[in-house]
Amino acid sequence: MNTGSYLLTSTRPILHSISFTVRTQDGQRVFSMTRPLLKEPRRFAPLGEDAGGDSPELKGIVFDVDGTLCIPQTWMFGQMRSALGINKRVDILDHIHSLPTAEQEAAQEKIRAIERSAMSSQEPQPGLVSLMEYLESRNIPKGICTRNFDAPVTHLLEKFLTGKEFKPIVTREFKPPKPSPAGILHIAKSWGFLEKDGGSGDASQLIMVGSSTVTAGYAAGAATVLLVNEGNVHLANHEHTDLIVSRLDELIEILEKGFVGKIGRGEDSDTRVRAEGVLQDGMAEAVTTK
Repeated sequence: MNTGSYLLTSTRPILHSISFTVRTQDGQRVFSMTRPLLKEPRRFAPLGEDAGGDSPELKGIVFDVDGTLCIPQTWMFGQMRSALGINKRVDILDHIHSLPTAEQEAAQEKIRAIERSAMSSQEPQPGLVSLMEYLESRNIPKGICTRNFDAPVTHLLEKFLTGKEFKPIVTREFKPPKPSPAGILHIAKSWGFLEKDGGSGDASQLIMVGSSTVTAGYAAGAATVLLVNEGNVHLANHEHTDLIVSRLDELIEILEKGFVGKIGRGEDSDTRVRAEGVLQDGMAEAVTTK
């Protein structure tokens, strides 16, 4: 829930301090940040024949994994909690990191075993290959930021996206993990996109695509896309979702014509109603390019 406040007086960036509870599929976390907000919806220049214009250039896309690149395997989280002896209100990784150091590796191995078991039943999201081929044809860098460990990610890429480059790949070994923006800012920095001070990564010309929470992308300053399905529509309660799609390959036409978010940064929006509409229509939110 957004408990912050903001003041927008022009299209110039304004620092906005915000605190909210993040409901993810593996727990709840309270997260706070200070980011510049813009009154206008997020925009990127078209990648197609009309490339160019006044809008910023899209410089890269960061993807989550479970529920985004592959069909969600939400049953894993119940098994993980059972193995760790925690309830659904407790964030799995936060619980593990709170344990004495000597106990953390054993706890990590319990959830890794469940993830390994799930690897054999991974299924690609509809439109996965088409979108990745399109992004490569447009020379758009692709990265991954996930709370998985490396084995399921490697398995998915080798099975469904052979030869497709995702670099860097940020897993939960990177600290702090999502919903912290640190992983996405690390990706931006590795691609050479830096804030004016030259020290931290600048994700303002990136898009983050996720299926359960896009908080990390929003906190990093990236544009955010929610991939909605029957299993996650109840999680679509974040006002900081720029655009909602029902299939990955819907992003092809959106990026060709120019990405335009549905709301201004910090603007109130009932994302769940928007997500339910996308599910009902079976297509991405309409984009107005003018």
